[in-house]
Amino acid sequence: MNAQRLQRLTTAILENGLDGVALLPGANLLYLTGIHAHLSERPLLLFLPADDDPAIIIPTLEAAKAEAAGITRGRIFAWGDDEGYTGAFQQACAHLELSDYLLGIEALNMRVLEWELLQRYAPGLTTTHVEPLMASLRMHKDEGELAAMDRAVSAAETAMNRLLPQIQIGQTEKQIAALLTNELLQAGAQAIAFGPIVSAGPNGASPHAVPTDRPIQAGDLLVVDWGAIVDDYPADITRTYAVGEINEEARQIYQLVQEANTRGRAASRPGVACGAVDQAARTVIANGGYGDYFIHRTGHGLGLEIHEPPYIMAGNEQRLAEGMVFTVEPGIYVPGLGGVRIEDNLVITAGGHRSLTSLPRHLIVVG
Repeated sequence: MNAQRLQRLTTAILENGLDGVALLPGANLLYLTGIHAHLSERPLLLFLPADDDPAIIIPTLEAAKAEAAGITRGRIFAWGDDEGYTGAFQQACAHLELSDYLLGIEALNMRVLEWELLQRYAPGLTTTHVEPLMASLRMHKDEGELAAMDRAVSAAETAMNRLLPQIQIGQTEKQIAALLTNELLQAGAQAIAFGPIVSAGPNGASPHAVPTDRPIQAGDLLVVDWGAIVDDYPADITRTYAVGEINEEARQIYQLVQEANTRGRAASRPGVACGAVDQAARTVIANGGYGDYFIHRTGHGLGLEIHEPPYIMAGNEQRLAEGMVFTVEPGIYVPGLGGVRIEDNLVITAGGHRSLTSLPRHLIVVG
């Protein structure tokens, strides 16, 4: 259990008038406890009361993780496959006196399974969304988190530098994605942050395309979006390459996206609204005549999750502050032609920002 983070959470719980918080497997649980777990058919639920020590409902085969995190045995409600989990929920709800609690829950994670069990064994329990509270804690990265993200970026960029000489006309998107995955692991990634997006030619007009068996061809724009995870923290980078000679329109949209990326990064500094960064990038593309083809936000926060606050999007008045990490990734997607996206990872510093990513942003020809 990270004592400093737990203390900050406890203070926030009290300031928000809650009695406690419940967390499921995922980034928030990992952030506070160091426990690696995933949502499965075996429910796990951590309770963080405002006025008492943490407690957890956990499968017996995972209980050692709870002890290692510093949760005392008397507050570990372990259950085995033979007996099932309902008894553990009943015991925990009674022991923690959750009836009439105001409990912060993760609305984006909480399943009907856990919800119904809490309602059954803690009558009178009321809940509220805890995401804003947790986001306020996690948005400002500390030195250890930033160091991990620097290592993740280094692994991701090393992998791309090793991949580029291997790309050849005639290779399929799937083959290039497989080569990139191997290079990521060879470069020191503990895991890939997500399945690499490798999309060429017309397929590149879909921002979240899945690699296909289509061979890359001369004249294609090749969009590659990839990331590495090191010490639980990710990199998330996109670059677009020319496969041989490309036409004039393809060059034009590349130049627009390159300039939009530059303007978005330049606008990123303490006190600036997230929406203003989006506007700085979006205006370039709109003025170039391709505003209707920029079909997503300019960026998203980056941390234990690939997508987390702050969101760099129109209308978001949240102010950037030191320690926030996010992407700047403007794009243009033209059906039938393809797409261009250039994505960098930035951290806000006291005097402006630092780009964690350093790969070239000018057009590079491959194949």
